[in-house]
Amino acid sequence: MKACTRREWLAGTATAALTGCRKVPPAEPSPVWILRAKHYSQDLYDLVRRLLAEQGLPLRGRRVVLKPNLVEFDERTTINTHPLLVHAVLEAVLALGAAEVRIAEGPGHRRNTWELAEAAGYFATVPGFERRFTDLNVDEVVSVALERPRSKLRRIYLPRTALDCDLLISLPKMKTHHWVGATLSMKNLFGLVPGAIYGWPKNILHWAGIAECIADLHRLFTRPGGRPQLFALVDGIVGMEGDGPIHGKPKPAGVLVAGSDLVAVDAACCRIMRIEPRRIPYLVLEARPGALRWEAVREMGERIRSVETPFELIPQLRSLRLS
Repeated sequence: MKACTRREWLAGTATAALTGCRKVPPAEPSPVWILRAKHYSQDLYDLVRRLLAEQGLPLRGRRVVLKPNLVEFDERTTINTHPLLVHAVLEAVLALGAAEVRIAEGPGHRRNTWELAEAAGYFATVPGFERRFTDLNVDEVVSVALERPRSKLRRIYLPRTALDCDLLISLPKMKTHHWVGATLSMKNLFGLVPGAIYGWPKNILHWAGIAECIADLHRLFTRPGGRPQLFALVDGIVGMEGDGPIHGKPKPAGVLVAGSDLVAVDAACCRIMRIEPRRIPYLVLEARPGALRWEAVREMGERIRSVETPFELIPQLRSLRLS
């Protein structure tokens, strides 16, 4: 019986690709915190502070960037990370000793980021928002080489605000996505890439391969000895189902999902949404052997099964449904 090559394993989300390969031992489970949160209320402040305090994140004296998902505004649905959650994280990080906290985003759909942030309620909810916010679409950039890229890119321009911080907290909205199935903490890294260079809606990344670019960005921020450190906290209080990430319908799921292993966090979110994570290409590209198995996520707080909320999928993505 032969051993799997790396290429064979990456193709191995399909059962057929594993035929004849030696069994790979399961990965060490990654802790993923799953907490019930039914409403955007003042209760979030205490909940988020306790959650972050339990993580042991390097916060004291550090520079932190909060990266919400700020895409478009439509009062009939819910598209963006709720500003109350962003403010709760900001307050918690400051209380735990961070020296500097920025909120930063580079929307891929709207060119006027400040107008979008105002429409989405960020100015009204986050005191001093205009002093803390950086529009990554027009930030100073650095050219960074990609090691063993999956996409057609060999280098990528990234904003200095993101590269120079110590901790980058991805704060996505739990949503379906009409091209890649689900948009969560890893896909949220797309918002780091400056539109002033890559266009709207980041067209160059689309041409280079969406799933592959997501994997490249994740790998760049998780390479050994690299910085910043990553952490994710997913806004699943009210997500989006159907034709996401913009034109779908609100979907109350009543959860927050958090952890330092973004692959494990997103795999857990997919299971909560009743989506098969082994059919999400960027998760497969970045997973360690065994990392998408159920037992490779150490559920902290609630069990996944206790908070499962099937998200509606558009017809062409119904094959992603977790059986």
